[in-house]
Amino acid sequence: MKILGIAVKWLFILCLPTLLLTLSIGWVANSLWFYKYGFQKYDVSQTTGLAQPELEKAATGLISYFNSDEEYITLSVVKNGKPFELFNSKEVSHLKDVKRLIWLDYHLLLGTLIYTLGYAGVSLLWRRKKYYHRLAWGIVGGGGITLVLILALGLGALLNFDWLFLQFHFIAFVNELWQLDPSKDYLLMLFPQGFWYDAVLLCSLVVAVGALVLGGMGMLFIRRKG
Repeated sequence: MKILGIAVKWLFILCLPTLLLTLSIGWVANSLWFYKYGFQKYDVSQTTGLAQPELEKAATGLISYFNSDEEYITLSVVKNGKPFELFNSKEVSHLKDVKRLIWLDYHLLLGTLIYTLGYAGVSLLWRRKKYYHRLAWGIVGGGGITLVLILALGLGALLNFDWLFLQFHFIAFVNELWQLDPSKDYLLMLFPQGFWYDAVLLCSLVVAVGALVLGGMGMLFIRRKG
């Protein structure tokens, strides 16, 4: 039983970094304002030849697709007064793979959320001081591990983001559909590498803030209760 208790506690601690990371990824992936920010920052309207309303339509369409049960995306926009399909067949197939990753993120988020809430609920309902302290220390530990991991990720992104980005694609995708042409494929024109760099920094910031808040709450409880 003691070994089981230790395993349950450590699973809770390790779930916290996953929970915070998947939450931040899901939030950024569904944030229309971030898409629009990237379009403006990297002058995507000039690169693609699409007006701002059409870019916003594209962003809204992508967000809607990622949260739908549609297997493939169909997205028509207007350029120079003529409608056309924004993504070619290779891009459409790659977006299917991206959607699979986003739904994996959702499932991990849901699973870790259920476990952490369940663990916290049982600890609080047990109404024993040692379980309160165990929960608080678990939160502090999870927050600390999260900060270490995010610091490592942030340093890696600052030192060599291109390498990290490339390795992510090798690990996340079993095909080469992600190898697109930035001169003709709109998916790369809409989302240049700088956009993803900003996304990683934003996710890291959100995770770090979440870890600091949770860890601070845990330490505050420990100090007050002795």
